[in-house]
Amino acid sequence: MPQAVQVHPSDNVAVALAPLVVGATVVVAGREVFLADDIPAGHKFALTPIASGEDAIRYGFPFGRATADIGVGAHVHSHNVATTLGLEGGHAFGGAPAPRALANADRTFLGYPRPDGSVGTRNEIWIIPSVGCVGRTAERLATLAGRALPPGIDGIHAFPHPFGCSQLGDDLDGTTRLIASLACNPNAGGVLLLGLGCESNQLSGVMDLIPEQRRDRIRIVGAQASSDEIADGLAAIAELATLAAAEREEVPLSALRLGVKCGGSDGLSGLTANPLIGRIATAVGDAGGAVVLTEIPEMFGAEQILLDRCVDEPTHDALEAMVDGFKRYFVDHGEPVSENPSPGNIKGGITTLEEKSLGAVQKGGAVPVTQVLHYADRAAQQPGLAIVEGPGNDAVSTSALAAAGATLTLFSTGRGTPLGSPVPTLKIASNSPLALNKPGWIDFDAGQALEAGMDPVADALLDLVIATASGQAARNEINDERGIAIWKRGVTL
Repeated sequence: MPQAVQVHPSDNVAVALAPLVVGATVVVAGREVFLADDIPAGHKFALTPIASGEDAIRYGFPFGRATADIGVGAHVHSHNVATTLGLEGGHAFGGAPAPRALANADRTFLGYPRPDGSVGTRNEIWIIPSVGCVGRTAERLATLAGRALPPGIDGIHAFPHPFGCSQLGDDLDGTTRLIASLACNPNAGGVLLLGLGCESNQLSGVMDLIPEQRRDRIRIVGAQASSDEIADGLAAIAELATLAAAEREEVPLSALRLGVKCGGSDGLSGLTANPLIGRIATAVGDAGGAVVLTEIPEMFGAEQILLDRCVDEPTHDALEAMVDGFKRYFVDHGEPVSENPSPGNIKGGITTLEEKSLGAVQKGGAVPVTQVLHYADRAAQQPGLAIVEGPGNDAVSTSALAAAGATLTLFSTGRGTPLGSPVPTLKIASNSPLALNKPGWIDFDAGQALEAGMDPVADALLDLVIATASGQAARNEINDERGIAIWKRGVTL
């Protein structure tokens, strides 16, 4: 394995793949570099002199500006590079990308076809409370009903949350729409909507947002109106399980709805895990499948890459407006748009939000952008990349992916996390030490691509995706790490 790598020929920095010591000589892209500092793994050092005020370049794009003169071999990080991110927009539509050839038509998985044409990777009963007051009741119902799992049902799970009351306007509307969209996820063969009765988020409002053809797989229990909400809930779950019982069927890879997400990134995420996920996204997209991406703040500074892949001008303009609107959201709350990366990101070698974003957008692969969705919207059943409004917060963004219709999510991480979402959530480690040290969390080691190369590792990950879509349990499922989080944007009464 090389000691360091120059990602793009125009980069003036290299990334250390292992800890490097001051005074060592490292060969990068055919040149010898004498190190002026210790360089931790995942961190950067200068390949050429970078004068104060000049751009630092990685992935072929500027990721910040030098705040002091940086000599060859010197550590390049937050002590000598600062963000230049602002509110600038005005990216012109340059035309639709060239159509990609269909591929992977022979790849299939075993899924659950639904009447609306979608396909689930699981056949579960979901219990979703309308309000936090009955969250524990939902969990009790899932535990009781799950003690003897009905045949043809993969699991019974509750998704409590603290919201649904003391909310107003758009804030309340976001909660209502997220719950309604989750209730339409193809992995839910049946859904029990559990309400209290006096909450702001009335179940009738949730049901109004659920398509008519889906309502036969929805049951409602209002705890205040029921003499025994546990008995009524268990009866509703039993009825749903009878209706939903099914066996897996072979379906094409194009039936997969793949969510892509990163969390706890490090300096290697943009070299290994994120581009590897991008390879899988491209494979699914080229097969005619759908990919779903969110984390709008982690597009700041790299949005042009996605804008250039929009299939038409309305899609381009909608995406640009969403990114610019999210920047304005930061400013309106008195925060700089560059208030990222996190302390863990910085420790792992990421210097600015631009650098983080340039690595993060790679998860979308080469898939054309075909849809731009507001928070809690459901994606239309069409191929391509759907971009969903949402923050970078791991729990909120993975929930938004599931609400949009993702049936399996690939989650890259350089620092590690046990977090799971309502759908299988495969954790892809950017570095091999993480995969070795946290085998209970990590499903796949992308760090092996540094030695084996990207092609064989991408093939292995696609095989894992297909096996997981066909029923093999992800680590988050084995650990019962499932949950939802709702984006809270308004006042609380």
